[in-house]
Amino acid sequence: MDAGRGEHTPVLVQEVLNGLNIHPAGVYVDCTFGRGGHAEVILKRLGEEGHLLAIDKDPEAVAAAQDQFASDGRFAIEQGSYTMLLSLVQKHGHIGNVDGVLFDLGVSSPQLADAGRGFSFDLDGPLDMRMNRHTGITAAQWLNAATQHEIAEVLHDYGEERYAGRVARAIIDARNTSPITRTRQLANIVVAASPTRERNKHPATRTFQALRILINRELDDLNEALSQVVRILAPGGRLLVISFHSLEDRLVKRFIRDQARGDAYPQDIPITQTALRPTLRAVGRVIRATEEEKSRNPRSRSARLRIAEKIAA
Repeated sequence: MDAGRGEHTPVLVQEVLNGLNIHPAGVYVDCTFGRGGHAEVILKRLGEEGHLLAIDKDPEAVAAAQDQFASDGRFAIEQGSYTMLLSLVQKHGHIGNVDGVLFDLGVSSPQLADAGRGFSFDLDGPLDMRMNRHTGITAAQWLNAATQHEIAEVLHDYGEERYAGRVARAIIDARNTSPITRTRQLANIVVAASPTRERNKHPATRTFQALRILINRELDDLNEALSQVVRILAPGGRLLVISFHSLEDRLVKRFIRDQARGDAYPQDIPITQTALRPTLRAVGRVIRATEEEKSRNPRSRSARLRIAEKIAA
């Protein structure tokens, strides 16, 4: 999803359309509807017999989808995590018949622009960060209960924050005076604890990323969802994943590599590639935005698209 400010602008649109290789009567799944940027262009390529199933955790995104596409019989939206991918596709009768599945990871522009969601360090609001505000704990609740070691570990592992220890100590010191409940409050703590600045990156970027990933179980959920993809795809069906940071991209790259390699056997056992039963093949190399798109949509600068295709049995 695009995580820039203002109007929602989907990233790598033409690259996604090319990668999905859309058939007019095909079946496609958009696992991260957001505000429907990719869904809209996919529907324009589908014929009357085509189908697009969309999924989103955020009830506000689901409401937007229902408003936008309520009259389109080719479209269906389900509220929930993409960890429910297999069961939702089964509910709609598409197991083994999906021609393409798209994951556009991250936060959408409307989520960032709403201070009440707590995703943005630029806007002051409650430190929430839940994709679905009806379930789970908030970032504030976790941050005010976690130990210094737990905070440092999360910032290091999920945010790749080089000053994780310093920031964690500063958070503990600050909350000993007053609970941390606001986005601007947390951002100011991180700024004060950071001895250096990265060019064109706010010091709180990695801390907010780490907390968002933790609160929404983003990496665990992505792992779980990817494990279901092969079963829902038709032979020749495509998997497309757009990621915005290295943790997600490494996870996706490793998944595609492992599926392309096939079953694991000891290295000293002679076995043919066919006998390994690979399930996917990588399609091309990682795709990045063009310079033109980067200038038009700055958030696309960090977008990386990987594509894989299901191998016919």
